Amino acid sequence: MVKITFIGAGSTIFAKNVLGDAMLTPSLSEADIALYDINEQRLRESELMLRTINKNANHDRAKIRTYQNRKEALTGADFVINAIQVGGYQPSTVIDFEIPKKYGLRQTIGDTMGIGGIFRALRTLPVMLEFAREMEEVCPQAWLLNYTNPMAMLTMGILKGTKIKAVGLCHSVQVCVSELFKQLGISEQYNADEFQWKIAGINHMAFLLELTKDGKDFYPTIRELAAAKPHPHQDSVRFELMKRFGYYITESSEHNAEYHPYFIKNLYPELIDSFDIPLDEYLRRCENQISDWNQMRESIVMNGELTHTRSNEYASYIMDSIVTGTPSVIAGNVLNKGLITNLPEDCCVEVPCLVDKNGIQPTYVGQLPTQLAALNRTNINVQELTVEAALTLNRSKIYQAAYLDPHLSSELSLEAITCLVDELIEAHAGYLPEYK
Repeated sequence: MVKITFIGAGSTIFAKNVLGDAMLTPSLSEADIALYDINEQRLRESELMLRTINKNANHDRAKIRTYQNRKEALTGADFVINAIQVGGYQPSTVIDFEIPKKYGLRQTIGDTMGIGGIFRALRTLPVMLEFAREMEEVCPQAWLLNYTNPMAMLTMGILKGTKIKAVGLCHSVQVCVSELFKQLGISEQYNADEFQWKIAGINHMAFLLELTKDGKDFYPTIRELAAAKPHPHQDSVRFELMKRFGYYITESSEHNAEYHPYFIKNLYPELIDSFDIPLDEYLRRCENQISDWNQMRESIVMNGELTHTRSNEYASYIMDSIVTGTPSVIAGNVLNKGLITNLPEDCCVEVPCLVDKNGIQPTYVGQLPTQLAALNRTNINVQELTVEAALTLNRSKIYQAAYLDPHLSSELSLEAITCLVDELIEAHAGYLPEYK
């Protein structure tokens, strides 16, 4: 029997997708599903929802149990899924947005790069290292499937700081082409499944390197349609980056607006409207999710007729391929062991991976176009220094990560960044280890 442990199982909607997918996969349908979360109420809600899906869609074949002890939940696991959020919306996410505003620094999402991404990593990685070391003791052969952001920093930290087999998983690669077609208004004319594409880079800044149909390059058509679309629109930032650097980026415009130094600038406030940049977007999303949850609880948790349709999340496909040997291909975040040759060794890259009984096997990409590798490196600098800070507890590495962040360094002086970091360390004290 396969054992799947879900850490952060109170993420009810996400647990529905990933574990519902597993129940609908024949090789995983009788799995022992272990649920763990520090929020007991949300844990029970997820348990109730999953038991309903198990009954309605899986004939009660899976065994679902909740645990108060994380180590017990991990014991004997074959797969561990991570979806934790350390510090939650309150207080931590609000702090990550409100304190930087005092320095004139504005953000959209703040969970991957920038000062918000740095401090989310510093809060989260210590917790992940704790349970990864528990995995080394009670399930050393298990695969850790990480869905928590900042993806590159956390996955890099686990792979560098522990012996656990891990991969970082995102949602942006598998929907990149279909989203692009939708933004261009050609989704009814062209079926994305009929195209062949190649995507590689780093998480949230991987690039659509090739796009062909019947062997013919489709990129000239894409660039022509993108250039003709009136601005502003929902994808203005990505289209602008494609115009200037030649390739489409996997993650959304609201994310990429803060990964680069070009878009959120106090010196040019008109850029916000001209590129339709949604400042404080993540705060609004969190507030809407919180306010909508009571209604969602009725329709999802308390719905005795609830069932499930398998999603495009990678987790169930990975687990199935490892269990059965049936090969699949995913986009995985892994250490760069010569995979992308013009990015730093041992940074975290997002590349196509073959999955079978041998596990997750990254494939060779080679060189990215020079300008794309250069864009990636501006983010990798921050990721590597943040991970070093978390693994060594060296406070100076936090400052250096912030000094090198593209958005921070384009807006604030070195002294202002130093003061901002100090203030955030103090504000997050309950969620951070002691830095020297």
